[in-house]
Amino acid sequence: MNLPNLITLLRIFLIPVFILVFLTPTAPRSLAAAVIFFIASLTDLMDGYLARRWEQITKLGKFLDPVADKFLVLAALIMLVDFHRVSSWIAIVIIGRELAVTGLRAIAASSGIVIAADDAGKYKMVIQTISIGLLILEYKIGYINFHVWGTFLLWISMVLAILSGVQYFMKYLPLIDPTESK
Repeated sequence: MNLPNLITLLRIFLIPVFILVFLTPTAPRSLAAAVIFFIASLTDLMDGYLARRWEQITKLGKFLDPVADKFLVLAALIMLVDFHRVSSWIAIVIIGRELAVTGLRAIAASSGIVIAADDAGKYKMVIQTISIGLLILEYKIGYINFHVWGTFLLWISMVLAILSGVQYFMKYLPLIDPTESK
């Protein structure tokens, strides 16, 4: 167990905290939930950076990091659908892409192929995190409507999710031997 893995575990611990705080989305609780969501999202940058910088990349970290990312985003999207802040079909498209790419990564890994995040996937994640944070807040300050901006950015992240997902499958699916069995 190293510091990057502990930071990833912190992100996993923050997910139920986020859920409990956001269960009743009043303005103060939405603000607290958004802060927790953003802190948890920042741990994703921190753990990866430290693991690479300190050369502490582990199998546990490679497994836990993407799982923590997916659980955080999926939990937030599902709650936002429940509170009628996100259309269910948009959440289904984003969640479906995440599951499909995760499955592709698992199959590729069993064939010895590592699928690293590409630039489109990284941009998708940044825009998705910002959009979800804005939708959690759902405030309007002056002329700035967080819900409108969050929805707009979520659409952009959905398009990037689809495009990057298609890119992953076009690039890596041909490399996987369909006749291989274990």
